[in-house]
Amino acid sequence: MSSKKITVSIAGIGIISPLGIGLLATEQALRKNRSAITPLTVFPVQHPSPLPVGQVQDLSDSPLPRTHRLAITAANQAMGGYTHPPDAVILGSTTGGILRTEALLAQGEQDPEKYRYHGLSTVAEEIAREVHCTGQALTVSTACSSGSVAISMALKMLQADEVQWVLAGGADSLCRLTYFGFHSLQLVDQEGSRPFDKNRRGMSVAEGAALLLLTNQQPTHSYGQILGCGLSCDAYHSAAPHPQGQGAAAAMKNALDNACLAAADIGYINLHGTGTPDNDLAESRAVRKLFDPVPPLSSIKGLSGHGLAASGAIEAAVTAICLERDLLPANTGCLVPDPECKIHPIKKPEKQPVSVALSNSFGFGGNNACLVIGRSDNKPSAAHEPHKADLTILGKACITGAGHTKESMEQFFRLESMAGTLDLKDIAKDLAARKVRRLKRFSQMALALATSVLNDAALEQAPHSVFMGSGWGALSETHDFLDKLQSSKEQFPSPIDFVGSVHNSAAGQIAIMHGATGANITCSGGDYSFEQALLTADNFLRSDEKLHSAFVLAADEFHEHFSPLFDPSVDGNTVPADGGGGFYLCRGAVPKKTSVRLCFFSGNGTDIIDPLIAALGGKEHLQNSCGMILAGIPAAFADDGEIQLDHFMQQTGLDIPVIHYRKFTGEFASASSVAAVMATHLLESGEIAVDKKVLVLGFGKNITAMEFGRQ
Repeated sequence: MSSKKITVSIAGIGIISPLGIGLLATEQALRKNRSAITPLTVFPVQHPSPLPVGQVQDLSDSPLPRTHRLAITAANQAMGGYTHPPDAVILGSTTGGILRTEALLAQGEQDPEKYRYHGLSTVAEEIAREVHCTGQALTVSTACSSGSVAISMALKMLQADEVQWVLAGGADSLCRLTYFGFHSLQLVDQEGSRPFDKNRRGMSVAEGAALLLLTNQQPTHSYGQILGCGLSCDAYHSAAPHPQGQGAAAAMKNALDNACLAAADIGYINLHGTGTPDNDLAESRAVRKLFDPVPPLSSIKGLSGHGLAASGAIEAAVTAICLERDLLPANTGCLVPDPECKIHPIKKPEKQPVSVALSNSFGFGGNNACLVIGRSDNKPSAAHEPHKADLTILGKACITGAGHTKESMEQFFRLESMAGTLDLKDIAKDLAARKVRRLKRFSQMALALATSVLNDAALEQAPHSVFMGSGWGALSETHDFLDKLQSSKEQFPSPIDFVGSVHNSAAGQIAIMHGATGANITCSGGDYSFEQALLTADNFLRSDEKLHSAFVLAADEFHEHFSPLFDPSVDGNTVPADGGGGFYLCRGAVPKKTSVRLCFFSGNGTDIIDPLIAALGGKEHLQNSCGMILAGIPAAFADDGEIQLDHFMQQTGLDIPVIHYRKFTGEFASASSVAAVMATHLLESGEIAVDKKVLVLGFGKNITAMEFGRQ
């Protein structure tokens, strides 16, 4: 197999943080080395002394929620000078529109229209609308590594030559959930963050956004290159890092390997460095495992605070600025380095040329992401695979209101509805009670799916990686945290509910239970979350020995209070429904097994059906190969979706069964993951001829196509 080298350049940078708005303001703040951490003013709190935070000043006003405004500000900066839209937008976020949601809930607001910006996916969608991107608008939520994971995804897509221009990064605003949540975990330093200092006590929660315009073309101006990325999962604890930094070290090593570089090639490390005792110690141990001698290093979170999902993108932008300006930023707040860490962070800004740097980001659930960033004059280092082998399904499972896979498929073959909400005891029937006693519906559902998928594969070894999709995440924990916060007048927030409320909580639990230490990525794309998880798996799974298998799952829970407010397809007349489905996937063909291919994923721009047909092989190919279509049209987009489906059928001339699968699954965001299991079951049961394929098509806000066939 031939391969080629591809340069991925940073064509534009947009950044807004407590340090300032734009590249120049950020650089000046780094040189002045004055902490931007101040007492909270973004929203009022009931206790008398607001905690120190990193907050953005002079944010422009608009009807959009704060996270969206931060993201759009950064996006417009990154696109400055470019008139053509990017091919894709990839954003990391953990808060979405929840700051506005919190205020609406406190007012007792019951109008779902007021909550239309709650979902994480709406931030990426608003960016895409702002920059006129009609391609993929993808959202990842891996806690504090989200921004770096988004950039890593963009790198993989560009290295595979699937796209030419991608706008990628992260954005999060301050909100009550994170402000009180981290405080409930006793992870906030009331004197401000002091990374790696002997007397550090914790972090300073912050906000901001950074977007990088990345390209494999020749940009007008280059701010550097993304040379490589590395992901890993600790598979250790839901909120604490592995004490020896094993996952962090693996991510750094993976990034170096991906960039075809050695540790000695790194001239500077931008540390994750939150200021919490355990995180800083674990990261320092990880650094010392790989680097001898240790290069110059620092964390900027003593200056800016911890911007959560935005932090990795902000720090990637800062690293690129520093490489271009020969500037090494200081580790503000570290007066006496912790002797146990055995590293010596930079004390004051230094002028020093560096060719290649490493930027670290680590998050809840042990989600680790590292980026290798080089100056614009570096030579391309990472090769790509010009052809991807098939993704093969080794095991499958689903959960619906009818039960687990067997019961659900029996109901489907009787042409009876599977809609409903399965009792929690039935969901978790195959899980050890001690493993799930503190977990609520979303995480228990995801763990049950992973366990059933593994059992169906009849393999002793669990997959190396986890790719999860969820439209709304852990609604029970989010509701219970905010409800208790409000009812206790902000005195008794629940740390357990806070940890469980993050979208990637379920994927982290899967990794812990099954020892999956590879990439661990949660996607949140509303009704198209499973397709985003499959797309992400397709970009990260390679044919090498370690990284060729993965859980690819999606799930969503019904919540009687939140679902009708957040999900536009759910109202008072809708039958409550939830569930999910997924696969054990490997890269490479396996005889007599079913393969899955995500053929198409795009926004619903004009003339979108013709590109969809072309991606599926053309009209003649479809007429010869396709045996059935499972069509998914969310209720909120029924009119547009039916028009799109009718247009597709007319253009292709297909005369085959079309099943509207949501009539069977009910209305919930991850319904397409159940449809994927339905398609696989149809092929494996012999209901579809061996030489025919089943298409699972999604219509409405996005247009998607998954193709299933026997090998």
